Amino acid sequence: MALTKNASAGSKNKGSDPVAAATVVAQRVAGPAADSVDRESRFPVEGINALKEARLLSALVPVEYGGMGCTISQLSQICNILGQHCANTAMVYAMHQIQVACLVRHGQNSPYFKAYLRDLVDRQILLASATSEVNIGGDVRSSICSVEYDEAVIRLRKQAPVISYGEQADDIMVTARRKPDSPPSDQVMVLARKAGTTLEKTVGWDALGFRGTCSCGYILEMRGSPDQVMPGGYDEMSARTMLPFSHILWSSLWLGIATDAVNRARLFIRDAARKKPGTLPAGATRLAEVVALLQSMRSGVQDSVAAYESKYDDSDGLSSLGFALSMNNLKVQSSTLVVQVVAQALTVCGIYGYKADTKYSVERHLRDAYGAGIMINNDRILGASASLLLVHRDE
Repeated sequence: MALTKNASAGSKNKGSDPVAAATVVAQRVAGPAADSVDRESRFPVEGINALKEARLLSALVPVEYGGMGCTISQLSQICNILGQHCANTAMVYAMHQIQVACLVRHGQNSPYFKAYLRDLVDRQILLASATSEVNIGGDVRSSICSVEYDEAVIRLRKQAPVISYGEQADDIMVTARRKPDSPPSDQVMVLARKAGTTLEKTVGWDALGFRGTCSCGYILEMRGSPDQVMPGGYDEMSARTMLPFSHILWSSLWLGIATDAVNRARLFIRDAARKKPGTLPAGATRLAEVVALLQSMRSGVQDSVAAYESKYDDSDGLSSLGFALSMNNLKVQSSTLVVQVVAQALTVCGIYGYKADTKYSVERHLRDAYGAGIMINNDRILGASASLLLVHRDE
């Protein structure tokens, strides 16, 4: 079932526009708490609780399960809006929705996961993920840990260098080898329910940016039912859902960070112009340059959303080398441009953008922006793209 079919029906079903509801949360709740979340390196509880109250954690779930049936375009807008006010809230929301997308896209043939989707809607469950693993070098398409079966029980132990908001999440989606004798690339996705899961913290989170994601390292041990293993392989899930959703939603929230930085630069130039009527402020030309960069970034995100929607039901198209390259390019381009845009905005605002206590400040924006190129390191993505280009021929 496509995620792009029920947007209007879903919004009507819940009596509200999800993008408008997210705007209210961003402006009234997440934004005012953003500085505190960053300064204290704490989970953005205010913003996430407000999103739960607005029923937005289940925005992507189809209407038949009680969700809003949002499109990827609407989710992109929501992440953009949240990113303009609190990047940490936006990142947690994006990572949650990436997991929900996998459930919606690949879990509906399972009675267990169909029931879970309804539970997610009713309880506004917050999902985290554990896809990376110690000693595999950041390659999320390989696993050391495996699902072990003991009659009607499964067990799993994974040493994850990062599980963002692992302690705050209700449940965690975990990648692992299908069986102990499976090769590293034969992976499945397992739903680790909180009641059957323990987390032993191994690494803390005192970072330059995205401080509120609480991306600590853990040894995760879970025990549960075989029904908690999602149908199908993670290879298909990654190509058709995980990769495009990740790169689109991350890029959307990075666009939000860049947009707010440019808005602050605009405000600075306008205020400077009012002080000296008839005189073009010194940073006005630089502002024009950064607005052009922002537009390029926005167009890249919008084009990628449209491309994904057009191919959503085309399994061959989503598995093609060309599509994988385009999604890789989106991630690299967006994560590069967000740093450039915010740095340019800082130049426009000068010392007032550099300080943390002015209305023109972009210091938090810049620290968060530098995290974009590290989340699945751009060098790794470019290396993967280089390998694809050896066999890909442009149409």
